[in-house]
Amino acid sequence: MRIETLYRYPVKGLSPERIPEAALPTGGYFPGDRLFAIENGPSGFDACEPVHQPKIKYLMLMRNESLARLRSRYDDPTGELVIQQGGREVLRAATDSESGRAAITRFFEDFMPDELRGAPKLLTAPPTYRFTDSRSGFVSIINLASVADLEARLGRPVDPLRFRGNLMVSGLQPWAENELVGREIGGPGGLKLQVIKRIERCAATNVDPDSGARDMQIPKALMKNYGHVDCGIYCRILAGGVVREGDVLVPAEASAALDTA
Repeated sequence: MRIETLYRYPVKGLSPERIPEAALPTGGYFPGDRLFAIENGPSGFDACEPVHQPKIKYLMLMRNESLARLRSRYDDPTGELVIQQGGREVLRAATDSESGRAAITRFFEDFMPDELRGAPKLLTAPPTYRFTDSRSGFVSIINLASVADLEARLGRPVDPLRFRGNLMVSGLQPWAENELVGREIGGPGGLKLQVIKRIERCAATNVDPDSGARDMQIPKALMKNYGHVDCGIYCRILAGGVVREGDVLVPAEASAALDTA
């Protein structure tokens, strides 16, 4: 597998950030990914004793497609969340200050009042936790050949960003990633990933990541064409390492799955 692009999603439900490289820590999470979530009314999340919560307790694309109209960026050195709408900066707020978090709440109250069940408050993940959809969603990989195959079946473009993965890879045959569950993937500098599960897709993938339009029925199309609703795989980081665009990942005993065309 060749890594074509890498993405992180600092705030659950908001836009991706393309990054040139990522240092994956042993036993940890994809760096800078799902660090924050915005609760849609009281969620019951306790940062001192974090327990995985259903994503419906937070603002998210499955129900709040208007989020796709925003472009967000998290600045690591300053801890600021920057949001643009229509090419114009509409929010710049410090995530680690009371005034900054209050500004974030006010922004979402003004942006999407009819979609809120209560105050939209920014939640920050403690070091041992992330706001992933899956309890074990440490690193996600999307096979671009699978997305291309789905495109061909539907006869229209499918943006891979609909699947909100960390690593977009080429080199595998379509859907070969589904056969990697339980196997290991080696990478640069001794990196070792363990594929732990396929990723079941929900209605969030129906939303165009640029326009916010709910313009496709991806889970239905997956089930109709392939008999499942999966696209992508989750991995655990067994041994850390740095990955960059263009790096090659090699599944153990994967010669039959690799694309030799």
